[in-house]
Amino acid sequence: MLSEISEKVQPVVVTGGGKLARHYISTARSFGSDEASLDIIGIEVSRLNARLLILALGDQVYPAVPENLEQVSKAVTGSSRIVVTGGLHPGQSTNATAALIAEKVKASKFLNATDVNGIYDSDPNKNKGAKLFKEITVKKCIELLGSEDSAAGAYDLMDIVALKVIERSKIPTVVLKSDPAVIKNAISSTSAIGTRIVV
Repeated sequence: MLSEISEKVQPVVVTGGGKLARHYISTARSFGSDEASLDIIGIEVSRLNARLLILALGDQVYPAVPENLEQVSKAVTGSSRIVVTGGLHPGQSTNATAALIAEKVKASKFLNATDVNGIYDSDPNKNKGAKLFKEITVKKCIELLGSEDSAAGAYDLMDIVALKVIERSKIPTVVLKSDPAVIKNAISSTSAIGTRIVV
């Protein structure tokens, strides 16, 4: 999917740490580690995931994992290849990182691929009657995320920092299912897929 879309757009992919990061964070937390150190573990695992994706993409990808916004910007402007990165700063989710990158490189669209079809009024994995929003304001998102946990590894769907970046930069944002066909369709189409976040 990334190979196909890279013929039309230059994707910048931010990999998360996933279950592996949560396992390491949980183990380190049981040793009494502080939250800042746990954040660094999460970042390192996300960068390891980025390296794995770089290996999978071969010559189509920028060969290094950028470690800050300036390096991401240089990778994007210095090449037309796919850019893959992980987390950048402790205390910041990969959602916030992706929003900041979208802002920095003046992305035409920010797609947040997740394990559900978009943003719901409650957790669809726990509530079968949860309502999917086709469109939602940043303000309403912030209200829904009011009880969000900020501990390392606990970031969910979209966090406050990411939403504030989307709001100030007015980045066209869609939260959608992490499925190659869905992502490809969202890039090449203007049809309603997932949940559009509007300012």
